[in-house]
Amino acid sequence: MRRYSSMQRRRKKKRPNQTHELQKRLMRIVLVLGAIVLLIIFFFGDHGVYQLYRLQQEKTEIQNSIAELREEKKRLEAKKTRLETDYEYIEELAREKYRMAKPGEKVFKVVPKDDSE
Repeated sequence: MRRYSSMQRRRKKKRPNQTHELQKRLMRIVLVLGAIVLLIIFFFGDHGVYQLYRLQQEKTEIQNSIAELREEKKRLEAKKTRLETDYEYIEELAREKYRMAKPGEKVFKVVPKDDSE
């Protein structure tokens, strides 16, 4: 039979404790790394919080754009109706935009004075 000194007994007793502590430490590291990976996926993944926030902003911008386009459509439809029915409006546009005149009228063009002379 072998006799162990007290130092050897302590070493043998410490080894199982050391491996147990090492396992605990390793498990903590794995859990922390796993938690970090899960957080990264949760915030930055395809369906993560950041992606959902960005999509919500994009949706809001598109809804605003749709509202603006609907308002513009209403204005254009009103202008179309006015052009189809309001002859005074048509005459006003013809005079201002196309410089047209009724028979017998004279059109005067005002030329701004050139300051460089």
